[in-house]
Amino acid sequence: MAEFPHPGLRQALIRLSEAGIAPPALAALEGTIDKTRGLLRDAVVADVPAYSNSGNPEVLPELELHGGEHLREILRLTGGGGIGDFDFVKAQAQRRAAQRFPLEATLQAYRCGQRVLSQWLTDIGLADGAAAAATDFVAEYTNAVSSIATAEYVDRIRALAEAEGDRRSELFNILLNGYDESDVRVARLLKRAGYLEQRQAYCIVAVQPINTGEMESPARAQRIANALSDSLAAASIRMLVGTRNNAVIGVISARRRQSGWTAPQANLAERIHPMLLVLGPAVLAGVSADHPSTSFLPKALHEATIALDFASVDNRVVQFSQLPIRGLLVHRGTEYIQAAPPNWVAALVAADAKADGALVQTLRAIADADMNVQKAARLLGKHPNTIYARIERIRELTGLDGQRYHDLTELLLGADCAGADPRPTINSMGPAL
Repeated sequence: MAEFPHPGLRQALIRLSEAGIAPPALAALEGTIDKTRGLLRDAVVADVPAYSNSGNPEVLPELELHGGEHLREILRLTGGGGIGDFDFVKAQAQRRAAQRFPLEATLQAYRCGQRVLSQWLTDIGLADGAAAAATDFVAEYTNAVSSIATAEYVDRIRALAEAEGDRRSELFNILLNGYDESDVRVARLLKRAGYLEQRQAYCIVAVQPINTGEMESPARAQRIANALSDSLAAASIRMLVGTRNNAVIGVISARRRQSGWTAPQANLAERIHPMLLVLGPAVLAGVSADHPSTSFLPKALHEATIALDFASVDNRVVQFSQLPIRGLLVHRGTEYIQAAPPNWVAALVAADAKADGALVQTLRAIADADMNVQKAARLLGKHPNTIYARIERIRELTGLDGQRYHDLTELLLGADCAGADPRPTINSMGPAL
């Protein structure tokens, strides 16, 4: 057998009926609804600061209207009406949730109104027993509506959060995947979210823990996302965060310089660089270059991912715009060289391994010495004849002369691509030529 809802309120109504409240008394109460509604409003405003502090112009008028709804419901219940679904309480809770008015303030208002309601019922001259029963009824009534409002408010907030999450997820995917400006629905969504405003700069941040396996834990990924949001919270920078390709991705935007009369600003990527350093040593970050439009964000995502590949424990936050050209060439060409390397590459790598890295080390020293063999020998602490002997050995293996600029460039690029680390660092790309 189904239980009746609100058993405490039901018992209080039974006691109130047994105390003998007469219909004429209830009729007298009905004539004071407007006055009591104002008293309820004044009591709540005096005791609950949230109602005075709110900038929402609808809060106070709706508070008074809601007070009248409670007065009429109490008259209906005390007049013999059955306990209903309190739809008006649910509707009010949903509205307060949608307006983000704090639930605590609503519950405080109910408790504050309890005093006014008790006084309203006892002012009709009830006997002592009836007055006590009326006070108990108001207490149970307040408990019931507070419980209903809490449940409805929480459900509504959860639904709103899920809808906001869905909207943010949709925005996130649209921005990262690119879009066609002819898609009216997408354009409307982006405009409503403020992503089509003029004079905006955009960049992408890709963040990953040093132990990439941690990204398999949703809780760990969420902590990284929260930390990324917190790191930029103090700045006038907008961010949309999600996960993509086993990394936490942030779409960053901020207003560019307004005009020639406004103070110049550093690039967005440069502005956020020091903020990202507070993420700590357990994570690495790659930052794309700045872009003037959301239509460039797929490109920015690619740049941030490349920059993340160059990040290391020694250089945790890397900007794509600061990567050396040679490093980018090696990063892009490694896959092709390793798939189908020239014959001389394998010979050089094998001989270098037997020589404990001395051959490639010599090539790098020659580059660092601006192709001056005498200086290269001093850098390595070797006799110049040793350097010449190694250069000759490399020529025999590869057919390339380490003392010729173009050959030296080819030799170093080939060696770097053939033996590049899966997560290269800027410094591991060798010296610039």
